[in-house]
Amino acid sequence: MIGFIGGSGIYDSLPLEDTEEHDVTTPYGDPAAPVTVGAMPDGTGVAFLPRHGRDHQYSPTTAPYRANIYALKELGVERVLASNAVGSLREDLPPRTLVVPDQIFDRTRKREYTFFDEGCVVHMPFAEPYCPHMKSHLAESAREASDAEVHEDGTYVCIEGPQYSTKAESEHFRASGFEIIGMTAIPEAKLAREAELCYATVAGVTDYDVWKEESEVTLQEVLDNAAANEEFIKSTVRRAVENMPEARECDCGHAVEGSVNTPTEAIPEDVRERVELLVGDYL
Repeated sequence: MIGFIGGSGIYDSLPLEDTEEHDVTTPYGDPAAPVTVGAMPDGTGVAFLPRHGRDHQYSPTTAPYRANIYALKELGVERVLASNAVGSLREDLPPRTLVVPDQIFDRTRKREYTFFDEGCVVHMPFAEPYCPHMKSHLAESAREASDAEVHEDGTYVCIEGPQYSTKAESEHFRASGFEIIGMTAIPEAKLAREAELCYATVAGVTDYDVWKEESEVTLQEVLDNAAANEEFIKSTVRRAVENMPEARECDCGHAVEGSVNTPTEAIPEDVRERVELLVGDYL
């Protein structure tokens, strides 16, 4: 089963058969929307979830990231493709460019970052926030399937939002050497790793943030360029799903092994029930 988290129109580009909606209730609340599950012609299962809800009713801060990831895990997903709308911090990454980042810099401050916040402590490695195999596969799929300029690797700085950056912040991020800026990479990537899911994203550049002279980011500019990027992302996701290797060749499937810090006998029963799907094999 392959999961996809992104804009609500993108899964329509996949030739899915026998689609049905699953209302999934999780220990972390309800996901942003029912999960649409279908099958590709070759039988590959695909589960789609709109990150912000069907009507974009959740902000980058309030999106139910934990429930979203948990719901995909519960439905049998092992690998997750995602898409993000981002601003560019570099002259050579203009709007309507696709970026497949390999690093994240976290500047958020009001989110729920972990499944393991009480009763069961997990200290999980996160040096490489995106699955390297999925990242390379997604970048290759973007080059093969779209007419967009594709940039592989680079750092996604994730801010809290929902406001865009100040000029001082934008210049600071540029001076730090970051490539793109957005609001939704965190905690999604962290939670996917805690759930032992392969995870990578294709980011569509919508604007130059606010650092570039005579370029003041507006919602309308973002929406217009996001609509143009959507066609590139649709074709990328379709190619990535169709050509996905059958077996995972990475370490994501046992990323939490050796990271549970709380002795099993000290974990309360209700907590153990809540995290059983995630770390039951290690308790």
